[in-house]
Amino acid sequence: MTLPSTRLRALVAAALSILSLASPLAAQAQAGAYPEKPIRFLVPYPPGGGTDVIARIVQERFQAALGQPVLIENKGGAGGSVGTEVVSRAAPDGYTVLFTLSSHTMNPAIFNKLSYDTAKDFEPIGTVASLPQILVANPQVPVHTVAELVALAKAQPGMLSFATVGNGSPGHFAGELFKIRTGTQMTHIPYRGGGPATVDVLGGQVPLLWVSIPAVSQFVKSGRVRALGVSTLKRSAAFPDIPTMQEAGVPDFEVDSWYAMFVPAKTPRPIIDKLNRALNTVLADPQIRDKLLAQGSEAVGGTPEALGKIVDYELRKWAKLARDANIKAE
Repeated sequence: MTLPSTRLRALVAAALSILSLASPLAAQAQAGAYPEKPIRFLVPYPPGGGTDVIARIVQERFQAALGQPVLIENKGGAGGSVGTEVVSRAAPDGYTVLFTLSSHTMNPAIFNKLSYDTAKDFEPIGTVASLPQILVANPQVPVHTVAELVALAKAQPGMLSFATVGNGSPGHFAGELFKIRTGTQMTHIPYRGGGPATVDVLGGQVPLLWVSIPAVSQFVKSGRVRALGVSTLKRSAAFPDIPTMQEAGVPDFEVDSWYAMFVPAKTPRPIIDKLNRALNTVLADPQIRDKLLAQGSEAVGGTPEALGKIVDYELRKWAKLARDANIKAE
């Protein structure tokens, strides 16, 4: 028997209505049980770098807050974009979390084509910590101040090089901005993470390094590298004796960096909220805040929306700087 068209349309409409109601209910049920298995923090840099250090500081308390193990997986390459792509393609179920740094908003400015859309393929969870980039030198380099470095670089144009954690990293942008503001010529040497870059600077293969403070904190304290300056407008609370670039005579210089957590787009909002609450619980712990500060970073926390605004602003900011300074991935 053929149903009248009006009745058929009514049945279809009723079915669609039921499905529309069922979808949020299913998401809420999923979030209610979440998490039921281990959660993976994917760090898109090798072990030993700043991002890896910060992820391991919050790891234990984070798994206590959620009642499930938190496993850290390092997948470096292309300034963090290799591991970031993995998360963009992961199931939106809250079990794969991108634990990254602010190169997340810098990579789109310098890579001709990424396999993911930074603005559309991720949902923000929250900002973990903020910190400056730091410029350090191997002690064999005959400079003790930024002014001495500028003088040496101008006396030997193109002879000095600086390492970073990779193309599109905060250190890369800081190094290129330093060249512009000081009128010097230096060669950028991108690595696959802060760990390998730091090892080569310690060994003297590369004279200079722009990196986040956690990657070199212990080496600054022990004197194995010489700190010259930080990239932010205010000094680091962990290293108050190290001048800012502006204090050291480099005008109009500011590069902030941060660590933050994201999940794939379409992750249910209740899961995002659970992860955000866990993050803020962890960051409220005085011991965690002290551990972060010991690494030169300050706990932040806050809402997913606050991180989303940072991402939107910085995507525009770094795209303009890359165009103006002709910064490209080598």
